[in-house]
Amino acid sequence: MGNKKVNLAILDMYDGEPNQGMRCIRDILSRFSDEISYREFDVRGKAEIPDVRNFDIFISTGGPGDPTEGDGHWDLLYNEFLDQIWIWNLSNSRKKQLLLICHSFQMACRHFGLGQITQRKSTSFGVTTIHKTPEGMQDPLFLNLLNPFWAVDSRDYQVVQPDKRKLKSLGAKLIALEKIRNHVEYERAIMAIRISDEIVGTQFHPEADAVSFLEHLKKPMVREKIIELKGKAKFRNMLEDLVDENKIYKTNETLIPNFLGQAIQKLRLLNTPSLI
Repeated sequence: MGNKKVNLAILDMYDGEPNQGMRCIRDILSRFSDEISYREFDVRGKAEIPDVRNFDIFISTGGPGDPTEGDGHWDLLYNEFLDQIWIWNLSNSRKKQLLLICHSFQMACRHFGLGQITQRKSTSFGVTTIHKTPEGMQDPLFLNLLNPFWAVDSRDYQVVQPDKRKLKSLGAKLIALEKIRNHVEYERAIMAIRISDEIVGTQFHPEADAVSFLEHLKKPMVREKIIELKGKAKFRNMLEDLVDENKIYKTNETLIPNFLGQAIQKLRLLNTPSLI
């Protein structure tokens, strides 16, 4: 590959809403500036979709709203994009690597028929533990993360009731689940799926950092809602979790860098001349 940079596309799913996700992703990519150049595509606002042929790596972001709804235009283009990645990887040795975050993950799970998308009884918001499955213990995405590890969770919807037959037919694996909540009857949400060797998605926000979360907590409505839902003691614990370097800081420093580092390594191996 020489000094040629790898091309990466960010699929921005925020629909123009103010967010910290894009800043966090750009910040992580800045750590790879010697190896990666990237472009951003406004999927929902402008129906911009990257040409699969022009990029090697894709990060598709979180975003607001119901993942089962679109405007009949951008959402169809997005589903077509998912199919193009899948078909490309079936027939080419130079694979396309895709990371799906939160809203994108929910849309992909629906598109591939991997599970049910349901609205939660209440918003999940805060710093939470993510539990690896036995398959997740071996997954390279989680390399150097403890079990459980910590991440920011922010969602009104969830993926539940995995379709085991569909997972098996695609070769997909559940790699992380929500924490066990013995005091409630709700089933554990799926927190990450390895859809294929090249396509992986998380329900949580691996890009989140303490700055982004604190910015969110500065909004009086957000703070009041959390205190109302969880109480003041839990709110204070949440603030302490933010500054603990073994919690979301560790996930921010580890998970997406794992994904990017492994993707770059695979591309380099393809471009290494044979010794024979």
